[in-house]
Amino acid sequence: MKKQRHRFLLINKRKGKLCCVSANFCECVVSGWNKRKMSGSVKDVKSKAELDNITKSGEAVIIHFWASWCDASKQMDQVFSHLSTDFPNTHFLTVEAEEQPEISEAFSVSSVPYFVFVKDGKTVDTLEGADPSSLATKVARVAGSANPGEPAAPASLGMAAGPTVLETVKEFAKENGSSPQANQAQPGLSDTLKNRLQQLIDSHPIMLFMKGNPEAPRCGFSQKVIDILKDENVKFGTFDILSDNEVRDGLKLLSNWPTFPQLYCKGELLGGCDIAIAMHESGELKEVFRDHGIDAIGSVEAKVGGSENGKGGITQSTGLSTTLTSRLESLINSSPVMLFMKGKPTEPKCGFSGKVVAILQEEKVTFESFDILTDEEVRQGLKVYSNWSSYPQLYIKGELIGGSDIVLEMQKSGELKRILVEKGIVQKETLEDHLKSLITSSPVMLFMKGTPDAPRCGFSSKVVNALKEKGVSFGSFDILSDEAVRQGLKVFSNWPTFPQLYYKGELIGGCDIILELRDNGELKSTLSE
Repeated sequence: MKKQRHRFLLINKRKGKLCCVSANFCECVVSGWNKRKMSGSVKDVKSKAELDNITKSGEAVIIHFWASWCDASKQMDQVFSHLSTDFPNTHFLTVEAEEQPEISEAFSVSSVPYFVFVKDGKTVDTLEGADPSSLATKVARVAGSANPGEPAAPASLGMAAGPTVLETVKEFAKENGSSPQANQAQPGLSDTLKNRLQQLIDSHPIMLFMKGNPEAPRCGFSQKVIDILKDENVKFGTFDILSDNEVRDGLKLLSNWPTFPQLYCKGELLGGCDIAIAMHESGELKEVFRDHGIDAIGSVEAKVGGSENGKGGITQSTGLSTTLTSRLESLINSSPVMLFMKGKPTEPKCGFSGKVVAILQEEKVTFESFDILTDEEVRQGLKVYSNWSSYPQLYIKGELIGGSDIVLEMQKSGELKRILVEKGIVQKETLEDHLKSLITSSPVMLFMKGTPDAPRCGFSSKVVNALKEKGVSFGSFDILSDEAVRQGLKVFSNWPTFPQLYYKGELIGGCDIILELRDNGELKSTLSE
């Protein structure tokens, strides 16, 4: 399928899990804003086409992605609205992230509130979380001066937003955990809930989580997917997510998919309404069902089963000719790592194939592939030879590893890397290789004690603050979590203390050097050359 399937996770802070705003806060905010004439405006965007028409104008555009269940979004929306009055020549747009997945996916939204800053048709900056001071600063930087002819001073100093409002909102965020870091905290799922969700997903070969039921859908998207499944003439199970909020919220996290309906096949998420429609129209949905052994109701197609005798189910009754068997073995052994997939690695024709390609690329494995859509004889014959009914199929040194779900689990557990090393496909990573990989994992990389959210020493905290003050995006590694990295990096860099800051793989220095660069006004330029 040519349409790429993006997934994103909106961090779920439902009402009741995030502290409510106090009456004093509301009064202060309202009082602060009522003192000023509200001359700006905020526009709610309803489609990707509408957004594209605005951004291609070349003017400054600020987009606020929000969700109705997120209190932090609501509070930041007030700040956002206020800023629009200070910058009337800038487009201030809001997008309800869950209701506009196409737009959210286009901007890789992974949490709310989330802000995107666009100028000359290009994304020039982003901001995650409820941080009014940073929002005001970034707005001023992108939009320019609020008054023509005046320099664009940092908004956090009061130029773009009333200081009373900013300080009050900032204090609210601090007390209630609505900081950018808090908003990015990954909520967990209990083992009990995980097991329950997995049991529901696996309860039917085709399982649809929807709003309402097949006889009475409660949303148009759910209705469309029901119609598609009926048109495919397959049996399926359903679950009404409106009947159980625990399942509704938990499934978003488990699947890393924020909207409903959600369609599953043999435990694998296919996607939502738009993906189901595209797969149905292209014929891929029928292929996926067929490859997973799911036939249309009343189908009398012959099934080719495995056998207990012979390699991979091969017996005299399989119907595979000696010529075909020889050809299949030749293909399987044509490369140490061989992937039989739909499409090509550069253009997978199904999400399952794309997933395995991505895993192999992440593991930096050289592999060959065969597009089973180009040869029906190989496609059907390999199912019998391997006694494996679906695609993709991954082979290492002639041995079947499995399909996308097995490969994914093996990668997560580290088993895939172990097999690749044992088979001599990849070399065991040395400590030096590991250090190089960590150092180059982000353009700006900080090795520190603790994390940016919770530094474990004053020097690390100072460097984190210096980078944040200059708006520098950076990755980090807690050297207290890995003694081998901690000691190895001292030798590798010939630098005995921490923190250590790297830019594009080159050591910049420790705390003193970073602070000196900041004080001299050279930090930002040094990290952007």
